[in-house]
Amino acid sequence: MAFGALYFIGVFLSLGVGVYFIIEDADLGDPLRVVNQFMIYYLAFDMVFRYMLQKMPVTNIKPLLYLPFKKSQVVYYSLGKTAVSFFNWSHAFFFVPFSIVLLTQDYGVANVVGWHLGLMALIYCNNFINVLVNNKNNVFYGIAGLFILLGVSQYYGWFDITTYTAPLFDILFDIPVTALIPWAILLALFGSAFNYFKKNMYLDGGLATKASEAKTENLDWLNRFGNLGTFLKNDIKLIKRNKRARTAVIMGFFFIFYGLLFFGGAVESYDNPFMKIFAGIFVTGGFLFSFGQYVPSWDSSYYPLMMSQNIQYKEYLSSKWYLVIIATVISTFLATFYLYYGWEAYAAVLAGAIYNVGINSYLVLWGGAYVKTPIDLTSNKKAFGDKQAFNAKTLLLTLPKLLLPIIIYTIGHFAISPAAGYIFVTLFGVLGFVFKDKAFEIIEKIYKKEKYKTLVAYKQKA
Repeated sequence: MAFGALYFIGVFLSLGVGVYFIIEDADLGDPLRVVNQFMIYYLAFDMVFRYMLQKMPVTNIKPLLYLPFKKSQVVYYSLGKTAVSFFNWSHAFFFVPFSIVLLTQDYGVANVVGWHLGLMALIYCNNFINVLVNNKNNVFYGIAGLFILLGVSQYYGWFDITTYTAPLFDILFDIPVTALIPWAILLALFGSAFNYFKKNMYLDGGLATKASEAKTENLDWLNRFGNLGTFLKNDIKLIKRNKRARTAVIMGFFFIFYGLLFFGGAVESYDNPFMKIFAGIFVTGGFLFSFGQYVPSWDSSYYPLMMSQNIQYKEYLSSKWYLVIIATVISTFLATFYLYYGWEAYAAVLAGAIYNVGINSYLVLWGGAYVKTPIDLTSNKKAFGDKQAFNAKTLLLTLPKLLLPIIIYTIGHFAISPAAGYIFVTLFGVLGFVFKDKAFEIIEKIYKKEKYKTLVAYKQKA
């Protein structure tokens, strides 16, 4: 988590210092106006990122019941904890340097200060919006889907939302006093959050059992596959019913668009054939990496019970394998829009998909044997991983997942042609599929060897 925080701080700081000069060198126009043009997407990404990762204010009120605290004081304290969240102050590493650069370039002091304060208020507005809509998945999916649609529409020239939003951010600079409007909105959102939590902060509410309609899903069509079908049914229900598993699916879906950085020429250093095969691995392997790396941790809550049953490891692992393979195939189909960038782009996607099926699917399951992190399925806490998930063995297994296909492609690229590079990567994937039984035999032995260490680890609190 610390490395992740440092990474984002470094990214924000680099952009804050350099984005003005990058835009100026590219002759895109007034750097401030260009930043304002895309600020709506910056705020939208911030909202999505918060929803998936930011912890909500939690306070244990039982010890406070014996003390002379008012409800309002407790709520102020809880909401105040979100104000000092990393998700709020980290943005200062972009906005403060960028504002300083603007001042050095003879932009008006009052204008820059008004713009800066107005945008920081909007960042904090995102904070309290997230508090209010937390766990309301329908709202989140709707907002995320809307901005994805808007982004695609702008990219292809169908509709440009920035034409209407950019003037709203420009006015913060042109008329500094308008910065009071975002602050007024912020105070209103804070008041709404405060009233909501104060109104619902009573002990009986916390102890009450949440009533919900029970629904059963038979998925009888999977019965024809025997025990394998039983495991698949459990995994499908797991994904549909649990927040953490659904997050893995969402992450896998967003990985499909990762290739735009490589195939669309958005980042100049990525615009080479060697990075395209790297992109192909990620575009089709989003679910493979986000879900597969935590096998068997998804079943940590009932893993001891499962191990006391007459269950074959091979059947259990096969169900997980088929699940990630189905997701890989679906991702490959959804990624057909990369044909827009030429045959080579989609060739990288196809080669990456076959390599994921034939090689990476086994490596991810293999690595899962060493990841002994119990998962709380009702929470998105640590949705992007846990420090226990990284050790020498899992890091070593990362090399053939990502570097080996690039090396294989490079050999074919320089020895024959770019097409040969993609064929070589594809052949390796096909070869891995041919030796599926042998691969599962090795993985099964590793899971049996690690079985009791895993059981001990799952007894610990997630």
